[in-house]
Amino acid sequence: MYQPQIVLASTSPYRRELLERLRIPFIPMAPECDETPHPGEPPIDLSRRLARDKAVSLSDQFAEALIIGSDQVAELDGKPLGKPGTHEKAVIQLEQASGKAVGFHTAVCVVDTRTMAIYEYVDRTEVHFRHLNEEEIESYLYAEQPYDCAGSFKSEGLGIALFRGIQNQDPSAIMGLPLIWLSQALMGCGVDLFSDQ
Repeated sequence: MYQPQIVLASTSPYRRELLERLRIPFIPMAPECDETPHPGEPPIDLSRRLARDKAVSLSDQFAEALIIGSDQVAELDGKPLGKPGTHEKAVIQLEQASGKAVGFHTAVCVVDTRTMAIYEYVDRTEVHFRHLNEEEIESYLYAEQPYDCAGSFKSEGLGIALFRGIQNQDPSAIMGLPLIWLSQALMGCGVDLFSDQ
């Protein structure tokens, strides 16, 4: 059976590990995308736009491929939370999130370059944080150093201990790629996920 080429428009090791769970061959490539938010752009719209822009940015390089773009934007009190980048900013993010719910908009876009059809989805995950004290925050950040993660935590690691609950439809979405929707989208585009690779 013909299998279209799969391209992951991302250099994120987290998304690469997630896509590997589907046991299909794919090529990871860096997309060309300006990730600067537009003035007043809601977090959900930002995540959707960036996922689409990442996938579309590689579409002219592959004639018969499914290109996957994804982006995640965290939201606290209606405002986007970016990747902290530094220990100091991560401390501030976790102090602000303590005892509150943080929303995570994880968008995924599949561009089928055979037809230029675009398929999109956004998963919203609500992460409810425990009340965190200064010692917990400092100890956690030194343990995992999640400075490249929106919201300053890794839910697949020790970060799970910061929460009192998570609400979503797809547990893989919080890690950066909604695999339930993506697997259905890929199968709808002709990818046989259950064939011998």
